[in-house]
This record gives sequence, structure tokens and C-alpha cells, in this order.
Amino acid sequence: MTAELGSPLKLSQAVHVGAPIAVAGSYAELAASYAFEEKVGNSTVHLEPVGVVGAITPWNYPLHQIVAKVAPALAAGCTVVLKPAEDTPLTAQLFAEAVHEAGLPAGVFNLVTGLGPVAGQALAGHEGVDLVSFTGSTAVGRRIGATAGAAVKRVALELGGKSANVILPSADLAKAVNVGVANVMSNSGQTCSAWTRMLVHDSQYDEAVALAVEAAAKYGERMGPVVNAKQQQRVRSYIEKGVGEGARLVAGGPEAPRAQGYFVSPTVFADVTPEMTIAQEEIFGPVLSILRYEDEADALRIANGTVYGLAGAVWAGEVTEAVAFARQLDTGQVDINGGRFNPLAPFGGYKQSGVGRELGSHGLSEYLQTKSLQF
Repeated sequence: MTAELGSPLKLSQAVHVGAPIAVAGSYAELAASYAFEEKVGNSTVHLEPVGVVGAITPWNYPLHQIVAKVAPALAAGCTVVLKPAEDTPLTAQLFAEAVHEAGLPAGVFNLVTGLGPVAGQALAGHEGVDLVSFTGSTAVGRRIGATAGAAVKRVALELGGKSANVILPSADLAKAVNVGVANVMSNSGQTCSAWTRMLVHDSQYDEAVALAVEAAAKYGERMGPVVNAKQQQRVRSYIEKGVGEGARLVAGGPEAPRAQGYFVSPTVFADVTPEMTIAQEEIFGPVLSILRYEDEADALRIANGTVYGLAGAVWAGEVTEAVAFARQLDTGQVDINGGRFNPLAPFGGYKQSGVGRELGSHGLSEYLQTKSLQF
């Protein structure tokens, strides 16, 4: 994982391998306890495997994204053809070896490597595939969805995000800012659900910016590179665009922090306004935008003011206050006062962040279809 993606070894062990182990375990338990049959009046409803699943996975969390699709598909009784990202195919090869050693019958799990526009598109359009599950950019998701839709086949899409981290005035500001910065810098910012927009009340704005600058400085030596040269250039161009549109660069910048490797400096922008490119588009790098708001209505308008709706966070002195705000967010997941990752909770987005859910029982149901027998 570290050699392919560039993530620091501790992150590879704790997150890139730790999370998929937890997810795989959760589906092993769910497969044994899930109600694949239910009685409804004079009918018996059977939940049956959808059939052949075409799984197309990204490079940013290579093993986690594979397991988040393959484990529920197998638990549902489906067979799988996996097309991993071309940047991280070796993780998938090792996973295939593990599947073989575990004794799955030949043909239940299948691995096809290749380029997305070639192998991925061919898999999505193949008449032998009953459901396409894709994780990646919204732009590619549109093409996959169009291909699947033309063939009238099931599709699950987990796409981009521009998640808001809303810090209400009653919150523990230092904790909210520090955890918020850590969230954005983790995995070198290559996380679709990262809280890349930090929303702070006018009265606390300057203090929050100072805290964020201080927090970002700790990540210079701790972050790995981004995945490749193209990604490095993409992130740097967004940073340049932020400067060009008038945002105030308070940490980091477009210059590469090291002579070797695809590194990007932990970057923080202040005085970001909602319409700026860096507040609207997914950068997929270690770049945080800090926006100010006047009141809760203003914060809600800004938080919901993108085409995305994947994740987010709300911080407040009282949980009830944070929950009341979170319920108004157009997003699939919200962490309250730093809530921890839960492998049993559904993950997926509103709006252009996707269609369907992964993880837990909701993730399993994506791979099932219903048949009712009347008596």
C-alpha cells in the first residue's frame, strides 16, 4: 500500500488495512444474520442476489474500496468482476491471491486490470453484468451511469464531495479546528469525504484561521506524496486558482515542498467566499478553505451551496444543537463533535455525490433484488 499509493506506513496499517478488515468482518457476521426472507401479509418476500457485479474501484483507498464492494456482493450471493484503479493494481492482485487462498470457487471473484476508459467502460457496458458499482469522480460516474442506464442495469455510484465542517459559536473551537485540519490533511487530502470547507462564525474567524495555520504546520513532514505527477499538478493548479481569485493563502502554497516525489504542501486558505472555485470544486489534495458566516441560516446556505452532498461535520457545545443543524444538511453522513467512523453505518451521498449506499445492511441491500410470492 505504501509503495503503490505513497501513504505513510502507520496510515497504511491503521486505516488502509485496518478499516477493510473491520468491514470484511462486519459482512461475515451480516451474511449469517441478515433476513433474506420476510413475511408481508399473504406474501413471502425473498431477497435474492442481483447476479454478476461489475466493481470499479479508485486508487485513494485501494483495499477499503475493494472490500466495501466485494464483501457485501459475496455476502449477498453475487459473483464479482473487479476492475481496480490503474494506479494501484497490485493491492488488488494481493487481494485476489487472498481470495484464492480462502477457497472461494473459481469464477466467484474475478480480477480484470486495465485503464478506466477501456476496461472500466467495457465492464460497465457488458451484457453479462447485472449491476455496476463505481467509486470515483462525478465526471466519470456520469459516463458509467449513462452506460448502465442505456442497458437498463442497476448502478451504484459513490462520487465526489466538497464537505462542510460547520463550527457553531458554542463549540470547542480549538478542538474543532484541529480535528478539521487533520481530517483534510489525512491521506494527503485524497479523500472524497474530507471536510475541505471549514465554516466559522464572524466573531471567531481570525482565531480559527490562526489555529488552522498552527495545525497545518504539523503535517509538513508527516504527509506522504499524492498518487502521481498528474494529481500533484492538479492540486497545485487549484492552489494557484485560489490565489488568483482573491483567497488569502495563510499556509502552504503551490510550490513543491521537496525536490523529489509528488508532494504538496499542507495548504490553508482564508477569506474564501462561497462562489470561489476552491469552495465549489473537489481538489483531492491537502487544501483547506476557511469561510466565514454571519448566523446559522447563513452557515446552512453556504454548507448546502454546492452540487455535492457526501459528508460533513457539525460542532457545538450541546449535542442537541449540533444534531438540529446536521438534520438540515443535504448530505449523506455528518459527524457530530468528531464522531468516529462506523463500518456498519451507510456511506453515500446526496445530489451529485452519488446513488446508493455502501457499508452495513444498507450496503448489502444494494446487491439484492426482491421477489414476492403470494399465498
